[in-house]
Amino acid sequence: MTITNTPRAAVTAVDLGRSFGAHRAVDGVSFEVPAGTVLGLLGPNGAGKTTVVRLLSTILAPTSGRATVLGYDVSTQPEQVRLRIGLAGQYATVDDVLTARENLTMVGRLSHLGAREAATRGDELLARFRLVDSADRPLRTFSGGMRRRIDLAAALVRRPPLVFLDEPTTGLDPQSRLDLWEVVEDLVSEGTTVVLTTQYLEEADRLADHIVVINAGTVVASGTASELKQQIGTTVLELGFADRNAAEQARRALADQFCVVATEMPSTIACSGDASPPMVRAVLEALDRAAVTATSIDVRRPSLDDVFLRITNQKESSTNDFLRGAA
Repeated sequence: MTITNTPRAAVTAVDLGRSFGAHRAVDGVSFEVPAGTVLGLLGPNGAGKTTVVRLLSTILAPTSGRATVLGYDVSTQPEQVRLRIGLAGQYATVDDVLTARENLTMVGRLSHLGAREAATRGDELLARFRLVDSADRPLRTFSGGMRRRIDLAAALVRRPPLVFLDEPTTGLDPQSRLDLWEVVEDLVSEGTTVVLTTQYLEEADRLADHIVVINAGTVVASGTASELKQQIGTTVLELGFADRNAAEQARRALADQFCVVATEMPSTIACSGDASPPMVRAVLEALDRAAVTATSIDVRRPSLDDVFLRITNQKESSTNDFLRGAA
């Protein structure tokens, strides 16, 4: 059973909120996802990304605000929403005892497909996810990457026009991750809308048409990957130091004059903006005055990692602007 009726905006969230007792897990989140595109939801652990997905997929009910999915209200028309979406959560929900083929056929039958149609659709998905040779093996014998592929395949049995993928590649090896990226790209080329949560910045950079960054339950930035990178500046000056203590000393020495953020390496810091020769000289002079020596200096283009770290660092320190110098 294939259901269409996809409006221009596949998803619209307006001041969406969810509380658990006194804890406000999602607080006034608003965004729109055009049909046939990929929205990347980024944020640190506990930011509220999964809660947003559960609200939009009707697993949880909003405590404030509203949202529509494929034209249907998630609060008042949840059954209509569920008929039209696919969902692959953070953890595989397939049955370990059944084979891959049996899992997909079972999902098809539970989705009200006829026996023949469910079997045919299962075979199509096994071929698409390169699992034909393992189709009749119990899932308990599958690797983590194979299980994730079956889980995603199960979410596609009904050919939903909208799919929610909640950190679908967490824990996968690089090749399995690339394979899933190709599947997502194929889905979008066929007109499917995808809402993707991820902590892999490279994943969002490659797949997402638009990115929404959530921290502490609120939207702290949004835009295309290029737009977010531009707010960091044209270049990034990355400085390496002997150890974490030296990097922290350097950060303090530069903080008043430059926009400095941490990086994924504790002994490295980055200064964003325009890493021109005068800026590089000024940075080195400031380090010299503080008696700190950089062990490496690199000028590069900004990445989504820089954007992510800067936004979340500033949110945590309660700065007024999520990006210093942003318009």
